[in-house]
Amino acid sequence: MEAVAEIEARMQRARRSFDDLKAEMARMIVGHEDLIEQVFIALVCGGHCLLEGVPGLGKTLMVRSLGEILSLSFSRIQFTPDLMPADITGTNVLTDDPSGRKIFEFQRGPVFAHIVLADEINRATPKTQSALLEAMQEQSVTVGGKAHRLENPFMVLATQNPIEMEGTYPLPEAQVDRFFFKLLLQYPTREELARIADFTTAGPPAALREVLDTADILQMRQWVRDVPLADIVKDYAVRLVLSTHPQRERSNEAAPLAQKFVLYGSSPRGLQSVILAAKARALLAGRPNVSFEDIRQMVPPSLRHRLILNLEADAEGIGAEKILSEVVERVSEVS
Repeated sequence: MEAVAEIEARMQRARRSFDDLKAEMARMIVGHEDLIEQVFIALVCGGHCLLEGVPGLGKTLMVRSLGEILSLSFSRIQFTPDLMPADITGTNVLTDDPSGRKIFEFQRGPVFAHIVLADEINRATPKTQSALLEAMQEQSVTVGGKAHRLENPFMVLATQNPIEMEGTYPLPEAQVDRFFFKLLLQYPTREELARIADFTTAGPPAALREVLDTADILQMRQWVRDVPLADIVKDYAVRLVLSTHPQRERSNEAAPLAQKFVLYGSSPRGLQSVILAAKARALLAGRPNVSFEDIRQMVPPSLRHRLILNLEADAEGIGAEKILSEVVERVSEVS
């Protein structure tokens, strides 16, 4: 009985904390409710997000507001072609010690923060992009042969502009695969635009209230992994991922659109992302276990950037969204 009571108290606390977070974000951000939920899910799962959207949709404001509400440090890095790895990680600087001797002292770069906004990450050269890759994967940076640990929790939110490709360096597939989610920012509706005008042209908004701190986030990360997952639900997630593989044609497991337009399907990281995100969604909703609907809802943000499409898909205007919609529609809950 004590274990049951503890689980119920844990779920209620997680649900209450998330409701408070959404209420505070609504004071600063108009719309984007699903996006805010997915960013928070990635944070409590220990993942990173790739945000894709045109300028002016509130990406920077959302990330900065999230840092304030969660009492986390925030830094922004504007990626440009001349940005060097040391501009991100930091460098050793020659200084004087108290006795007057010359010593090298490590000066931290902007990557040393809980939440890092990598703005227009595809504008930097691959050399600079790779410097961020070590930080994302190992949660450390190596300068002068010495490793420096990053803050915990640590999360990278990288943005891309989908309509401007001139002078950019597309991220390699291996690096894109390391992002937990790829999230798409949509234009606001008519009502949301009107509210945005009221928010931004009236008086300054009140200061945001802190809802969670570092210890709360780390505790919720453990709670997420403790959410039960039934074997039948896990098998459903596995079959969804396998349906993105065109090589499954003989066993009739691949979706028809995947067979025709996909070169390479989702990696095992995609399955890990789907399951972890579904656990987090169940926890934040106050449910004791993962449902089939949790799995379905987490498929698009977890897998859309993990499908490598062929030239025929580009020619016919077929994107990952349409392929994943067919996958979810065709794969039954019970095999």
